[in-house]
Amino acid sequence: MAKGGKHLKSALQSQQSRLKAKQKLSQAAQVLQQKAKRNNNNSKGAGAQQNVASGSGLSQGKGKGKEKATQPFTAKPTVFIKPTDKILLIGEGNFSFARALVTDPPLELVHMPPGNITATTYDSEKDCYSKYSDAQEIVEGLRDKGVKVLFGVDGTRLDRVAGIKGKKFDRILFNFPHAGKGISDQDRNILSNQMLILGFLSSASRFLAPGPIPVAFQSRKRKRLDDEEGSGDDDGGSEDEDAMDLTGSSSTLARGTVLITLRNVVPYTQWDVPRLAKNPPPPPTASAPPYSRYTLLRSFKFHRSLWKGYEHKMTKGERAHGTGKTGEGGEDRTWEFYLSGMTSIANARVLLTQDLS
Repeated sequence: MAKGGKHLKSALQSQQSRLKAKQKLSQAAQVLQQKAKRNNNNSKGAGAQQNVASGSGLSQGKGKGKEKATQPFTAKPTVFIKPTDKILLIGEGNFSFARALVTDPPLELVHMPPGNITATTYDSEKDCYSKYSDAQEIVEGLRDKGVKVLFGVDGTRLDRVAGIKGKKFDRILFNFPHAGKGISDQDRNILSNQMLILGFLSSASRFLAPGPIPVAFQSRKRKRLDDEEGSGDDDGGSEDEDAMDLTGSSSTLARGTVLITLRNVVPYTQWDVPRLAKNPPPPPTASAPPYSRYTLLRSFKFHRSLWKGYEHKMTKGERAHGTGKTGEGGEDRTWEFYLSGMTSIANARVLLTQDLS
């Protein structure tokens, strides 16, 4: 088992090295692109002055059209939950996100039954109330409204949670996951959190609702602007896709999805969550089934202001309250995945059988 664990760590560390190399190349390419853009702008400026001097500038009508085409696109924040969804929340901390869902949700969710929500935290009930001074009041309010609240839930071992046994969910959310081990060495800290993500994704695969694959589509206006700018990112790591909507998921039979939200800055980008989900490393032992594989459905900016009263709490509790930071600069971003084919479900059943034997 120890030998297999070393193989897994080696695979993740190799992945980290490739990501760092990729980031360096990307940064170098950005620098070159910015230089080229500045040179191009300087060239255009000189050309424009020459045209004005010769009286051959653009007509006023064409100028207006160009100005309109380059106006920034402002998209409506993505509400990634439907009122009919069965929702499982992992790692809730003080349960303020669950509270936001039931007490003052976005307009699209005002008719969502609180009984559709199962909110969990890794801490015991006693530890949770000790860490977060407002947690007990929040939990009591949630339970009064019909939300199922569970304590002592390990997101990497959901099969051991009696409260969700046999249940399937349309959305499984893990907001700002962190192993919370306090490792000072950055590489080891990244590895620890990558293993948390892998464990969560494999565990969650057993509880996702089956159904047809959901399809994300882009608004025509956004697509036109993207085509003009030539933008794109296959991991959804930098492109703001708030205009992305879903088809196929409007049906109650749609396949369930997993949503992971992180700060889109270093060191969290070095966890390489999209790649871990889409192309996980080999399992820790030869006898263990492969990790579940997912397909990235979409990524979008996570607007905290949309979820009124939601506070991101650090795993160490009130020690960091008011001073804890989730990253300088960047933005909060959500990645949404669905299981890639039935093989992942079959693997989950093998894992579950092994756990019960």
